[in-house]
Amino acid sequence: MDIMVTQQAQIKITLPLALKEFLESKATKLGLPIAAYVKSLIVSDVKDMDYPVFEASNATIKAYKEAMKNKDKAVTIRNSKELHEFFKNL
Repeated sequence: MDIMVTQQAQIKITLPLALKEFLESKATKLGLPIAAYVKSLIVSDVKDMDYPVFEASNATIKAYKEAMKNKDKAVTIRNSKELHEFFKNL
């Protein structure tokens, strides 16, 4: 089973106390933690925007091609013991 890992970032914001209390009240009415409520507001605001797509740099393309040429040398590491052994035997 493949698991998709999404990178996360934390954002710290400073709000007037009255606005914070308003957000908490709205979040509570919806049965959400305040962070989930604020996240839903942001998602709603950007939902119709195109997600930015960036072209890979020449260095990234070169590294990818080199990695693909050497993929037959790849090893599978299933746990920390195997990882330790791998680096010990380098």
